[in-house]
Amino acid sequence: MTDSTQKLVQLAIEAAQTAYAPYSNFHVGTALLLDTGEIITGSNFENASYGMTLCAETVAIAKANSDGKLRAIREIAVAGGLAGHVGKAADPITPCGRCRQIIKEVADLTDTDIPVHCAHATGYETFRLSELLPHGFGPANLK
Repeated sequence: MTDSTQKLVQLAIEAAQTAYAPYSNFHVGTALLLDTGEIITGSNFENASYGMTLCAETVAIAKANSDGKLRAIREIAVAGGLAGHVGKAADPITPCGRCRQIIKEVADLTDTDIPVHCAHATGYETFRLSELLPHGFGPANLK
């Protein structure tokens, strides 16, 4: 575990504390590391219609985009779990399929196989986006 990655994972765990998850009680936090060293966080925001729910990864990436920093994203940390137990699951919590596609858009923009650090009870496990989404749909498919 590198100190900088551990810090990123810890910030994702802390971001999950701000989640609005009254329906599932499943809190997710994300921390994005930018090429400048800046970190942007996000948490999930549920909606009674479920389909309108925003995942933590999407919130953080949209925040980076609105700040003009979408192309600066280099690493992502994700932490999730029931309220009060975020980051304490035996297995790593990974991004959902929709979020993997959102991350793929960033990966294609930055020409980076983005590392995604996924928290669990004893630390984190790192996956490359290509491992999480081996046959993702991206801009090249539209040509």
